[in-house]
Amino acid sequence: MNMLSFLGETPTIALRLAQEECGEEAIVISTKKISNANDSGQDMYEVVVAIEEDTKKNSLTHTKQTISKPNTSNKPIQANVYDFREEILKMQKALEQVKQSIWEPKSQLYDLTIPHEFIDMYTLFEKNEFDQEMTYTIMKKTIKQLPVSLKSNPQKINDFFKLVLRRIIPIKFEVPLRKHQRKIIMMVGPTGVGKTTTISKLAARYAYKLGQNYKVGIVTLDSFRVGAIEQLQAYTNIMRLPLEIVKKPEDLAEALFRLKDCNYIFIDTAGSSQYDVDKIELINEYQKKVEELPIEKILVLPANVKQSDLIDIYANYSRLNIDYLTFTKLDETKSFGNLISFSHKTKKSITYFSIGQNVPDDLIVSDSSFLIDCFMNNKCTRK
Repeated sequence: MNMLSFLGETPTIALRLAQEECGEEAIVISTKKISNANDSGQDMYEVVVAIEEDTKKNSLTHTKQTISKPNTSNKPIQANVYDFREEILKMQKALEQVKQSIWEPKSQLYDLTIPHEFIDMYTLFEKNEFDQEMTYTIMKKTIKQLPVSLKSNPQKINDFFKLVLRRIIPIKFEVPLRKHQRKIIMMVGPTGVGKTTTISKLAARYAYKLGQNYKVGIVTLDSFRVGAIEQLQAYTNIMRLPLEIVKKPEDLAEALFRLKDCNYIFIDTAGSSQYDVDKIELINEYQKKVEELPIEKILVLPANVKQSDLIDIYANYSRLNIDYLTFTKLDETKSFGNLISFSHKTKKSITYFSIGQNVPDDLIVSDSSFLIDCFMNNKCTRK
């Protein structure tokens, strides 16, 4: 296909000349004004058309008189064939952006076209495995509510989405106890999510890092896992904290009584598959023996699993009347939309983030800004 250009004093004249020369089947590619295009200084208009290859028109240069009044210079005006490869590449890029902007959810219930200003943010939501229903809702509201004056500013768009995310992340802020207060915290969750390590970090934090001289004690109910007791004993020996080992539900009350002078008591439970209902119910048996005591239940969850797994874990552990969430293994994933979506849907506030194995350093007090930064950067960095 050849590209030819025609000049005229008006777009209509240039187009008529193109049609006379190339026929009605010529495709108009562009029309634009060209100032001082000939020697007379008259403003000109250029029409570029595309025509199929023709043996009679295979020259790279086409000459045509296109001025409606005499051209005093008697010089022919040349219309050259353009190399449109660069323009075609730009068109391909634009088409790719359009393709990215079309909302294609797994569920056909939604139909939403993402403005090109939001494509980068939409892609970020997709990479972070954000819940599709929530993505749809957030995008739809933002498209409607974001002032037009801000839509052309990428930083303003970024800040607006951060504000939206901050509003939907439930956070439990850390409030230090008063002098004679006591809190009992039970950590529950599947095997291998880091309950014991998280308890050790929290114990070190409250005993030594807050500057309040809190008395901290630890109770373990985990007599099933090989090495669980030894691991806690090693930590408590280093930190010089009391450790109570409880193997039967009826012994828990006595263990807690022996730690009555402690401000914080952390209870480590045996991990199990979320589908092992019997072991989860066993934790309930321990709770029933001390039901007169207020015990805060925190579900410990790994950040490196998909949202459907988080929902399965929560569904079965919710029989323990979960109060809060703690997420571990944030250093082992690059997707954080599942954490935001899950905590918002369960309406359970986040207490802490664990981002490594180092005790006590790799622990971060819950902070929506921290989680949003992880989300925006596709990785978590230690503060």
